[in-house]
Amino acid sequence: MPKTTKVTGPGVKPDTKYGSLLAAKFMNCIMERGKKSIAERIFYGALETIAKKMPGSDPLEVFTEAIQNVKPVVEVKSRRVGGATYQVPIEVSKKRRQSLAIRWLLRAVRARKGRPMAEKLATEFMNAYKKEGDAVKKREDTHRMAEANKAFAHFAW
Repeated sequence: MPKTTKVTGPGVKPDTKYGSLLAAKFMNCIMERGKKSIAERIFYGALETIAKKMPGSDPLEVFTEAIQNVKPVVEVKSRRVGGATYQVPIEVSKKRRQSLAIRWLLRAVRARKGRPMAEKLATEFMNAYKKEGDAVKKREDTHRMAEANKAFAHFAW
């Protein structure tokens, strides 16, 4: 009887180097046009750069903490009530928090110009780890918007 590995999630297996499901999901989001080997090279290159620039720290831990620091707790959704549209603050589910954090990190990395993708990714991970950078700024802006519109929270249904 063949030995099966436990897969958590629909078809996403942990990455081969670290055994991290989050790393595998991140690499899948980096991937363009089905080029997984390039996405892996970019991701692992970024972690190697982190290991060089931040000696004594675990690169996977820096990556995980960066994702954690970018995850939003609340966001705003447009609700049309009567003739007016309100920005209603809504709590974000766990799954959406993670996907938003990954999306914001990649958007911040792709907006940077002039350097290889692995270097830009490493820089953004280190910035997010220190709670600075474009992805963390996006999170803060989202939280600020939700705070400003909390008077409309009663429209959330």
